[in-house]
Amino acid sequence: MAHSTRADRFLRACRREPVDTTPIWIMRQAGRYLPEYRKVRGTTDFLTLCKTPALATEVTLQPVDILGVDAAILFSDIMIPLEPMGLTLTIDEGVGPRIHNPVRTSDDVAKLAVPDPIAGTGFVMDAIRQIRQELAGKVPLIGFAGAPFTLAAYAVEGGGSRNYTHIKKLMFSEPKVAHALFDKLTETVIAYLRAQIDAGVQAVQLFDSWGGVLSPHDFETFSLPYLKRIVEGVKGRGVPVILFGTDLGLQLERLATTGADVIGVDWRMNLDEARARLPNTAVQGNLDPVVLFGPKSELEVRVRDIMKRAGNAPGHIFNLGHGILPETPVENAKALVELVHQLGKHTA
Repeated sequence: MAHSTRADRFLRACRREPVDTTPIWIMRQAGRYLPEYRKVRGTTDFLTLCKTPALATEVTLQPVDILGVDAAILFSDIMIPLEPMGLTLTIDEGVGPRIHNPVRTSDDVAKLAVPDPIAGTGFVMDAIRQIRQELAGKVPLIGFAGAPFTLAAYAVEGGGSRNYTHIKKLMFSEPKVAHALFDKLTETVIAYLRAQIDAGVQAVQLFDSWGGVLSPHDFETFSLPYLKRIVEGVKGRGVPVILFGTDLGLQLERLATTGADVIGVDWRMNLDEARARLPNTAVQGNLDPVVLFGPKSELEVRVRDIMKRAGNAPGHIFNLGHGILPETPVENAKALVELVHQLGKHTA
């Protein structure tokens, strides 16, 4: 039996070491599906919650205690570093992030700063230190950032988008300007993640949430080089790097070339295929979040299937294929964690 415990099974799985049972955490695990989160959120707006270390600490810890997950993830938002770069950000209920001075021209890109992460986002580092203190080694803490293409898509579109017309038009008609933007975002993200690691996070996840909208050629041209630079820029800091993107099944081999320790997989492909295509990398995933709305009998069937496909080789972290949805019944999220721990007991 592997000598791992709840305190280290997530980090061991990131390094493809044997574990006592499959670790699980859930993207957006600190969120609106939890009544305890809604109570805190009812007293303040989303951005203030992100920027108030005591409140960010409180909601980060909630799922660790309530669900029994094997890692905490810092409560924040991928958009946070964009403000000190010079962008005006609001996150509106039911609308999502909005950039009120979108980046559309070379002058707009030139005006953007590469901010000092302490001066610009010191509240994030304060929250990390506080969370680590409160966790007292119970489980590891994951930090995170958005990938350059995803951040650029928000910055150029001004918010979420269906067709990504503005960012793609910039890439195709003014590639030098687009690359200058991605370059500044890359430098910002490297500094931001390094500061998180220095403050105490024990793993980092890079979210390329919109990378799946790119063709293979455009992904290789406008996203992959910057992902590689970020992984290389934080890799020497001694913490595992997780790379997750939505609808990136076609790009798995390319993602592996970044040097990331773990590749997150969404539900659009089977996990055994992902593992076969990523022989030297740990994998994370990949339950469809909507399965949590169904009966527990179906949940068990789906979890068993993923665990079977993951196989007994070390290096699987159970997660959803995307963030948990706000209407998810809490008891089903708890049942998921229990099922994974029960079914994932590995014998060495």
